[in-house]
Amino acid sequence: MTALEARIGEVRAALDQVTDPELDESVVELGFVTGIEIDGDGAVRVGFRLPTYWCAANFSYLMAADMRDAVRALPWVNTVAVTLDEHMFIDAINDGIAKDKDFSDAFPAEAGNDLAGIRQHFGLKAMERRQEALLRHLLAAGHAPQALVSLDLAGLAALALDAAGAELRRRYLERRGLVGGLPLAFVTSTGERIMHETLAVYLRHISRVGLNAEFNGALCRGLLAVRYGGAPQPLPAEPGLADFMRQSSPQTARP
Repeated sequence: MTALEARIGEVRAALDQVTDPELDESVVELGFVTGIEIDGDGAVRVGFRLPTYWCAANFSYLMAADMRDAVRALPWVNTVAVTLDEHMFIDAINDGIAKDKDFSDAFPAEAGNDLAGIRQHFGLKAMERRQEALLRHLLAAGHAPQALVSLDLAGLAALALDAAGAELRRRYLERRGLVGGLPLAFVTSTGERIMHETLAVYLRHISRVGLNAEFNGALCRGLLAVRYGGAPQPLPAEPGLADFMRQSSPQTARP
């Protein structure tokens, strides 16, 4: 592997940590990244595209900003140019990202929609989706609802889990810090306690986030394939659509 190939791999790995804020999936896995170019002086250029010409400006801008910041964090990178192609707001987005503008400055008509607020909004949705997947996994493994909702963060970290459960825990803890509130492992998106008596109801309530994301993810893959050619990207194995459409098991439903 050449030095250039190694650096391209580093950039791709950094971009892989950036998610579509609505789908909570990697922009690399979704096929949004179209190209990575690196000059010898540490200048990086990243091209990306979206499934439709009219994808919402707020999360399009958020993805572009997160990609820029992820690549910029690499120690050898001097400059980063992230360019969105074929979008209705292409000029405003590319100009704003190049000049490090906040979303509200790039889109002044979107009053009150600063980049931090947009990131928090979508981050909490991702937290709910990841929380549901982890809780359902733990319930299926035999953990009692009352014990789960009483766990603190240290207790969750100490649980002995299989490989799938450990990965779900890791992903959930990436977003748990967005909430704050009570020092419990599992809380609502507003930081409130989850009652074990109504855990099954709560899980059904937040399942709409995952179901919506799964539907939109499948739609985005299809639209991307139709627009640019090629086969749609495969759906993720975990969590799948069935996880959000199935009825609660008896174990999940009991208090």
